Amino acid sequence: MRTKNRLEAQDSKYYKPEITHCPKCGEKLVYCHPVWRKTISTLDGEVKVINLGYRCNNETCSNDTTYRSAQAEHLSMKHITYGMDVIAHIGYLRFQEHKTRTEIMETLNEKQVKISDRQVQKLYERYALLLRANAKENAEEMLNQVVKEHGGIILSIDGVQPEKGNETLYVIREVLSGTVLAAKNLKSSASTELMELIQPVMEWGFPIQAFVSDGQQSIRLAIEKLAPTIPYQYCQFHYFKDVAKPLVEKDRKLKTNIKKKLRGIRAVERKIDQMETKTHEAEIAEDYIAAIRSVLLEDGKPPFDLPGMKVYEHSQAIKRSMEKCRDKKGDPST
Repeated sequence: MRTKNRLEAQDSKYYKPEITHCPKCGEKLVYCHPVWRKTISTLDGEVKVINLGYRCNNETCSNDTTYRSAQAEHLSMKHITYGMDVIAHIGYLRFQEHKTRTEIMETLNEKQVKISDRQVQKLYERYALLLRANAKENAEEMLNQVVKEHGGIILSIDGVQPEKGNETLYVIREVLSGTVLAAKNLKSSASTELMELIQPVMEWGFPIQAFVSDGQQSIRLAIEKLAPTIPYQYCQFHYFKDVAKPLVEKDRKLKTNIKKKLRGIRAVERKIDQMETKTHEAEIAEDYIAAIRSVLLEDGKPPFDLPGMKVYEHSQAIKRSMEKCRDKKGDPST
């Protein structure tokens, strides 16, 4: 048992409160008990975290607060065993890469983060809550600067539904600065509910030069009712994305098929691991395996940067290198 406790102490990371003395009486705080302990999965691996509680030991002091580390609290959310970096990365993959829940799960698993698609959905919802809480922070100062430089703001409205049957998250951004002004989960995409989301942003009083969206009919109707004289434009990114859908789908299938064939490298790795003495050929094979693994992590941003084509081109380059290496080995003069 003592050996186990020593190993746990070596593998765990302990956090103490940032303050060391009681705010009321000035007495030094003393350790009382662990506030919480859990294993947190981060993009850099798993870490065991123990947040230690400290209290005032002065019997005459009325302060009965148990103090904990704010730094430890920022590592993950309550009742969640994944780090804030994982939650933020899920938000990035959803909003910037436009990946589905299953694709996000596969991407994180490739990064050695063990997670299911159900857990991805749960963390995505936490990300949405954080996004809403941060929507208005420092927004007015940023918008004042945009108005000063450009004479007004441009608003983009976009809705994201992670999976069918779930609520849709609608986000309003200021295009020129990238500032998020509003975010809300809506059960319905009706124009009346969208008007309730857009109206408060318009009431901030900043001059609006234009609206941009993906062309969704209910969004267009809401804008026409609230601001019929303000120009509206169909988002160029969504336009190109819609035009390129057949190409992107073929590219996705290409990427999937190539990755299926490349995953057979694990059997080669096992053979190398079972060798008592590694040969020069085995060392070369290990280098090729490392190159292939890097290909498995390749990604892109359709429609202009197609991930399937990147995987194909890089895998072909590796194939040519291997063929060249094989030909040299078979030639006695080299």
